[in-house]
Amino acid sequence: MKPSTRAVPLLLAALLPLSACGIPETGVVEAGEPATGVLDPGVTSAPSESVPEAVPLVKVPLYFVEDGALVAVVRTAPGPTDLGGTVLMLFKGPDDRERGRGLTTELPPAAEAPTIRTDGTGVTVQLPRSAGILSDTAVDQLACTVAVARLRQDPALGRAQVTVEQPGGRLAGRSSDDCRFATERRSPGTADTAAPSDTGGSGG
Repeated sequence: MKPSTRAVPLLLAALLPLSACGIPETGVVEAGEPATGVLDPGVTSAPSESVPEAVPLVKVPLYFVEDGALVAVVRTAPGPTDLGGTVLMLFKGPDDRERGRGLTTELPPAAEAPTIRTDGTGVTVQLPRSAGILSDTAVDQLACTVAVARLRQDPALGRAQVTVEQPGGRLAGRSSDDCRFATERRSPGTADTAAPSDTGGSGG
């Protein structure tokens, strides 16, 4: 028998175990995505979904005017709300529902946000030049809103003293003692409103 004839059975005998084991004869064949981990039987992987956290709602007292007297309107807003956010809400004035109930404001629309500085029980609100000079009632609105917001921010203070710094260096001071916040009462379908405060324009 020729050497080439004897080599054929030997070659077939060498390939037979490989094909019987299911190993491809053409080398490595890549298919599918690489494995990322080992899962228990019956467990399938799924994309992770993060559940958004619910934003808490807080009550924000704002002082407006009704028949010349201050009225504390309690709005519900996404919280937490800082002093700056509360002041901006105040400067926007009563909403449509509040105006429909006769509430007004003596504060001008705010083209710029005022600067607010806190130091313990003291709060200074520095108005931008665009605000002009405020009336006594407007100062009461601003100071009482800030004072109550500061006490809600830190109830341990007990009282708050607010200084309103107007353009030209004119100062006006109010204490939270001047802003009696009456018991809140809720009107169905409307904003919460407190009874009118007996705070008058005490001058600045």
